[in-house]
Amino acid sequence: MAKCPKCGRKLTLFDWKPNCPNCGVNLVYYGMEERLMDEADAAEAEHARMQKRIDRLKASFVGSKLTIARIFLSILPIAALLLPLASISYNGPFIEATTTSINAIEIYNIVSSLDFDALFTMIGSSVVGSSFIGYAGALVGILLSLVFVIVSLVMLTLACSPKGNPRNIIFNSLAIISAVVSVVMFNQFANGITSAFPEFVTDASLGFGIFVYIGMLLLLFGINVVIAVKGVEVKYKQCYVGGIPAEEYFELVEKGTDKETLHKMMAEALAEKETKEEVKEEVKA
Repeated sequence: MAKCPKCGRKLTLFDWKPNCPNCGVNLVYYGMEERLMDEADAAEAEHARMQKRIDRLKASFVGSKLTIARIFLSILPIAALLLPLASISYNGPFIEATTTSINAIEIYNIVSSLDFDALFTMIGSSVVGSSFIGYAGALVGILLSLVFVIVSLVMLTLACSPKGNPRNIIFNSLAIISAVVSVVMFNQFANGITSAFPEFVTDASLGFGIFVYIGMLLLLFGINVVIAVKGVEVKYKQCYVGGIPAEEYFELVEKGTDKETLHKMMAEALAEKETKEEVKEEVKA
């Protein structure tokens, strides 16, 4: 059974009027002003929290010259994958001598058309099994490295969060390790396949692109370490909740300050602000 919000009288089905039959208060509009104030406070508090996130996002990208440089260094490794990463030369009795250059586009074509059953058969071979383990490992390594680079680029949006710097360095480290593993595994594949089929596979070697790629990753790792050491100053925009600075408001709420006291402080803060504005206008006049 419903009760009057003011006097607590129990209301029956016969109490159809908008006013309490006991105290006469309007049941619809009672406390509306307080509810509106609470909603306004909640909206301003959420805006203050969101503004901090926006300020950190802005600092992550343009907080300093180093953060601006980091944006480009985060993109360059992806571009470096379009360079020749490796090459394989082969010929045969009825095959013209051919050299295939491998880069990101070629890797995509290889993976999209890869016959996994045939690959697992080759891996199980006693002759070329080790070579094709290296082949699979090289593909997985470079793809994982690319994934870590992309994730690191996306995570720049949170670079100025409390765990932003460690996260960036970890993803950079994983990208470098994956790329190095890919290089080691490709060399294993190259040595094995040229030894097993010296007349068919005449050469399998790394291209300059993979070294450019790893070099870009090392530069990105270095700049993230420097940023972590020097830090990035986040310039927070001052926000208010009912005229009270947002930081002070959140501290008061955390301490358990009652709403009545908060609203009284807000009224005083707004009155003081209006007084200062009036004084400024009089000085200008």
